[in-house]
Amino acid sequence: MPQHATGDKPFASMLPLTFPGPASALENGVEHAPPGRRASPGSPLSPGSLRSAAHSPPDACSQPLCDLGKRGAHEMRYVSAGPQSTACGWRAFAPACLQAFNTPKGFLLFLCAASFLQGMTVNGFINTVVTSIERRFHLHSCQSGLVASAYDIAACLCLAFVSYFGGSGHRPRWLGRGVLVMGAGSLVFALPHFAAGPYEVQVDAWAAACPANRSAACGDRASGLSGYRLVFMLGQFLHGVGATPLYTLGVTYLDENVKSSYSPVYIAIFYTAAILGPAAGYLLGGAMLNIYTDVGRRTELTTESPLWVGAWWIGFLGAGAAAFLIAIPILGYPRQLPGSQRYVVMRASETQQLKDDGHGATSSPDFGKTIRDLPLSLWLLMKNPTFILLCLAGATEATLIAGMSTFGPKFLESQFSLSASEAATLFGYLVVPAGGGGTFLGGFFVNRLKLRGPGVVRFCLLCALVGLLGISVFSLHCPNVPMAGVTDSDGGSLLLEGRLNLTMPCNVACACRPEHYSPVCGSDGVMYYSPCHAGCRAASQTGLGGQKVYRDCSCPQNLSSGLGQATAGTCSSACPRKPLLLGFVFVVIFFTFLSSIPALMATLRCVCDRQRSFALGIQWIVVRTLGGIPGPIAFGWVIDKACLLWQDQCGRQGSCLVYWNSAMSRYMLIMGLLYKVLGVLFFSAACFLYKPLAASSDGLEASLPSQSSASGNPTPLQLRSDEV
Repeated sequence: MPQHATGDKPFASMLPLTFPGPASALENGVEHAPPGRRASPGSPLSPGSLRSAAHSPPDACSQPLCDLGKRGAHEMRYVSAGPQSTACGWRAFAPACLQAFNTPKGFLLFLCAASFLQGMTVNGFINTVVTSIERRFHLHSCQSGLVASAYDIAACLCLAFVSYFGGSGHRPRWLGRGVLVMGAGSLVFALPHFAAGPYEVQVDAWAAACPANRSAACGDRASGLSGYRLVFMLGQFLHGVGATPLYTLGVTYLDENVKSSYSPVYIAIFYTAAILGPAAGYLLGGAMLNIYTDVGRRTELTTESPLWVGAWWIGFLGAGAAAFLIAIPILGYPRQLPGSQRYVVMRASETQQLKDDGHGATSSPDFGKTIRDLPLSLWLLMKNPTFILLCLAGATEATLIAGMSTFGPKFLESQFSLSASEAATLFGYLVVPAGGGGTFLGGFFVNRLKLRGPGVVRFCLLCALVGLLGISVFSLHCPNVPMAGVTDSDGGSLLLEGRLNLTMPCNVACACRPEHYSPVCGSDGVMYYSPCHAGCRAASQTGLGGQKVYRDCSCPQNLSSGLGQATAGTCSSACPRKPLLLGFVFVVIFFTFLSSIPALMATLRCVCDRQRSFALGIQWIVVRTLGGIPGPIAFGWVIDKACLLWQDQCGRQGSCLVYWNSAMSRYMLIMGLLYKVLGVLFFSAACFLYKPLAASSDGLEASLPSQSSASGNPTPLQLRSDEV
């Protein structure tokens, strides 16, 4: 990894250093220098160090770097940007002990902490608690999908502004303030727990045995809880606003302050932390769901009960406090790390070649600092076909990632008859090695194989093809546990007419109410809606693990006595396809994330240097508008279509109680195939249309000043191309 010396004596002033271009001293508009020549310490780059770039095809976005040829009409100047402090600190407070962190590695440490926290909160905790908040606040899956999409809605509204103005501003300060806003969003997200009051479930009344001589009170309190989804959306909106700078300004800040060949590794580490965050969120969130939501309050509910709600809110309080602590060091970093200017030319050689180079305004140092340049910047990106195709490919991948990460635990919970805590923990075990390993290895392969330009896009295409094959796993499913009046003995639906009929000859005399949902597993292996619907007349605490066992049940028959028994909770599911399902889900997650860093590097290399932050912002807008926002809503809608049994809240429809596993798998297969095929098509077209400049960044590297030379000039130098 490159090491940067910390400069503490910026130039107080510096006259423009002009290298005039007499015809006798120039060849092709650039002064030649011996190949081994290096800039001396304290001097700017030699114009001869750019000789390899001078023979590259012209490019509108990188004209002063890659097209030095308006022969005889231009001259190269290296002008000081003025005295700028590169010390790490907060305004006047910059102690010497902090300067040890004023390196790319130091900044990467705190940026990884921020991305880890963002991933743990937004993609971990929230996805883990979806089932719990649906149950606690009576939400449908499409409503909880809208809550998840509020994050991407906020990002879309802020991305253009943040990436355009933040790209030319003080990026560490933008990043630090964003982390503060993200922490505020976590605190807001936890507010409904304290505002809604205690979670009141009258277990004895709801689980009344036969005959049902008690009725549930139908009040307005429960029905009004769904309004808290607006508070959840506000918290997610703040999450989206705060996280916007992380994956635009943070990525470009890293890329511009490290060597071009090391950039994939740095960014891969950054994104790996962002992937490990959700994994930690699933594991910690799953553990929190084993704690009752009203901490310290006793309840007769168990974690296996469908009415159980865990302490979903604890993680958000901790995330809010951690965000404020992480923001402090990020706010102290300078605008540029010491020694970063030497990498400008190396990045320019991989810029996408455009058909015309008439936009000389992009070469101006002031380009992109005012709103007047926004239309031109956007037009240049729209003319870049590779950039557009990579944006569309990213949108297809984002749809799958957003939808499956939001409802992945619910899929496992339904298929394998798991509790919400067990499903979240299992999904976390899949995400840790698959998502984290895929992200890191993607950057490692780009660096190890020295992939450039089209080679990176071909790698993304290969990953998309393997993921397309792996998505066929959703053609498999685990059969539903038989439920009296809901499914048949093979797990098929009995509700094709859309009517619920739980009354059978064995429980007709019990007068059971549909509001009393408390499933029990009968001794015949069939699940019943409640002890009343199983015809049970007696209960005792004699079950293993303290589970309530109901006796003298008329529906689950016993051959010896004629009456059976039932245990509180759902029946366990023995699915022989479970290992195969989990294995292929692992493959899909791994190859989806394996292409994430290569696709990002391809995006950074196909646009010019001055537009990189803005290009990432526009890409994230496209990805979120076409993928991140509709993804959870679309997946939530199709999952609602697979619902077999809805909660009845005194005539009002609540959350889904039982899903049809075969229908859920079929809908997931259709959605997966649709978006994976589109991703393959977009990556194929991008691979065909990508045309990089002829010059190689490896050739430029030898002509750049040494690291010590660059570090000895703490004042950033800017290249200008002026008319003679």
